[in-house]
Formats: sequence, C-alpha cells, structure tokens
Amino acid sequence: MRDIPLLRPPGQADLLQVLWCPFEHEPDYKPPTALFWRSSAEVTDIRAAPSGPSAVEYDGYVPKPCVLAPEQITEYPNHLQLSKELQQQLEDWSRWQAAGSGIDSAYAPHPESFCRSELSVAPGWKVGGWPQWGFTDPVARFCTACGAGMDPLLTIASSEWDRRSHGWVPYEDQGLAALDDAAASNPPGVEVSRSNRLQLYACPESPDHPHTDLIQ
Repeated sequence: MRDIPLLRPPGQADLLQVLWCPFEHEPDYKPPTALFWRSSAEVTDIRAAPSGPSAVEYDGYVPKPCVLAPEQITEYPNHLQLSKELQQQLEDWSRWQAAGSGIDSAYAPHPESFCRSELSVAPGWKVGGWPQWGFTDPVARFCTACGAGMDPLLTIASSEWDRRSHGWVPYEDQGLAALDDAAASNPPGVEVSRSNRLQLYACPESPDHPHTDLIQ
C-alpha cells in the first residue's frame, strides 16, 4: 500500500494484483477480472519483464508499460446521486450566474453538465472515489455472499481526462493536453469496451467474498 495508503488491505497484505482476460465475455461483453491480495515480502521471484498473453481480442486490453504517479484528490458524487432538490439547483443557470462562477455560456442549456465534467467525478484510473454513471442510472451493488452494499474499488479507464474539457488534467500534463493527442491522455493505451470504463466493486465485509464489476 506504499503507493495508495488509503486502500484497506486484509491482514498482512500490502499488494493488490488485478488480472483480466484480454477478451470480452458475454453477456455484458467485458473482460472478466480476478483480484489477489498478497504480501510483497513473499514475492521473491520477480520477473524482469511480465509475460504477454498468447492471444488478445483487442490490443487495448494489453496495457503498455508506463510510470504510475498516484495523487489524492477530492471529488463529489455524480449529480444523479444527489437529491432532487440539489439536482434542480445544479440545473438552474441563474444560480451559476449569480454565483459568479464564470463558466462558459455554452453550458447554459445544461449547466449540470459543467458540474459533471468539471467538478464532480474525476475521470481516469482511480482507487475508490465516486463511480461514474452514463449507461445506466445509479444502481447499488450488493455482495452475492452476504448482501452487504459494495464499495468502489478500482476504475479502469480508457482515458485519463476528457480531451474536450481539461478541468481534470494534472498540472504537470497541461502542456500534453494542449496537444490534443489521444496517446497523451491514455499512457497505458488501455481501451475498455469501446472507450468506456470498467468499475470494480469489493465487499467491505470480507476480501474473500467475490467482487463484481460494471461497464460505464
């Protein structure tokens, strides 16, 4: 947990290994995943380079080596997870104007989209945080073993930021974002289910309980 100290590992584990099949499986056409909690002290036979799969459905399911630079951020729920009262406030353009937010007038017809793209849920790969919704309305995920509400564990994204809106671009990458280069916004080159996100959820009661996933 050296890189992500807020992640809650079970027992003496300090390493989470995430494996997936580089093929989309029915019925949801997404790559199945497997999670393994391990102790880094017990990993003694380390390969100089990981072995690649013998076959893949899409090249985007084989991550390219890149540098991991995690940072802790503050984000907020998707507007669909807010109360009806708050949703109505976000949809009221006059409130944004009265607040002197200075947002682009292009958001006037749908000001809630400014909150969604610039202020609420961070895009990109992340551990924990709030889930992004798009294909479906917010739906709770429950553990099939104990019935507990499941927590977002990991989001595997097809891009680190929205190339149309640079609000979530890290300061050190502002120059790259200005180039409007698809490779710059997706260093590992992963493309999940036609440029979407694969969200993994874990049971808070036991790491031995099966996890679940969702494409959004």
